Amino acid sequence: MSDFPLPEYNDVAAASHRINEYAHKTPVLTSRTVNDMLGAEVYFKCENFQRMGAFKFRGAMNALLQFNDQQRKAGVVTFSSGNHAQAIALAAQILGIPATILMPEDSPEAKIAATKGYQGKVIFFDRYKDDRQQLCRDLAEKQGMTVIPPYDHPHIIAGQGTAAKELFEEVGELDAIFASFGGGGLLSGTALAARHLSPDCKIYGVEPEAGNDGQQSFRSGKIVRIDTPKTIADGAQTSYIGELNFALIQRLVDDVLTATDEELISCMRFFAERMKMVVEPTGCLGFAAARNMKAQLAGKRIGIIISGGNVDLGNFGRYLV
Repeated sequence: MSDFPLPEYNDVAAASHRINEYAHKTPVLTSRTVNDMLGAEVYFKCENFQRMGAFKFRGAMNALLQFNDQQRKAGVVTFSSGNHAQAIALAAQILGIPATILMPEDSPEAKIAATKGYQGKVIFFDRYKDDRQQLCRDLAEKQGMTVIPPYDHPHIIAGQGTAAKELFEEVGELDAIFASFGGGGLLSGTALAARHLSPDCKIYGVEPEAGNDGQQSFRSGKIVRIDTPKTIADGAQTSYIGELNFALIQRLVDDVLTATDEELISCMRFFAERMKMVVEPTGCLGFAAARNMKAQLAGKRIGIIISGGNVDLGNFGRYLV
């Protein structure tokens, strides 16, 4: 079990204050077409407009701002397919902290380039063969660095919850909220904010159909591990949920849903054509699930967190053809 205590809403509120001068307060957008499509009032919290293009900056900055002088000098190390990598690299660059990032060798080129552009030291690994956590621990032990994982950490969870906190503070209480679900950082943070600010709100996590370890875990009551899934939603290409995340999700979330790659592509096309936004596949998970729940959402007020917009333009073009 994790050595860290479970975060609470007070930690989300503290994170919001802590990162205020660094993170963007991202826009909340609406679409009359979407409202007509679902017969509901839908509010999109657009974290694709966050610094480095995803919600991950919130958690990374919250975590690194709590480093002591020794930790700052020794540096941070993490593992990520892309968005957390960029977030840690950028937050570390802003704060003058050395950052080492373990990235899968098949990570999107745009995410690799951005991570290096933020002065992160990138080390590649094979996501289908290597134990990324063990590689990370080995590096940390050898060089005295602090490990900040992508999702299973209280400072990460609290930081990610600030996106939902901003959404509720702007639009008021909601009947349901949808959040992308990979390792569980965004979903568990969202759940903390939702239960405090909109107690009756239904909370849904959404993951790729090809990688439904979270759904299996949620419904079985224990963490289920799967092989690394093959899906275009690389930001949710995880094999299992974090322990802290699972504990919060089990207690606070109403259900875990899935979406197919084809549904994600359809949502990407809609965002590009009708809302003039670039949204990465993982960022479309919430909208894809909401479209599938049209009948249950009629007449409701709905929040959807668009988790990010970092996608290779070459792939983006091929998806939309």
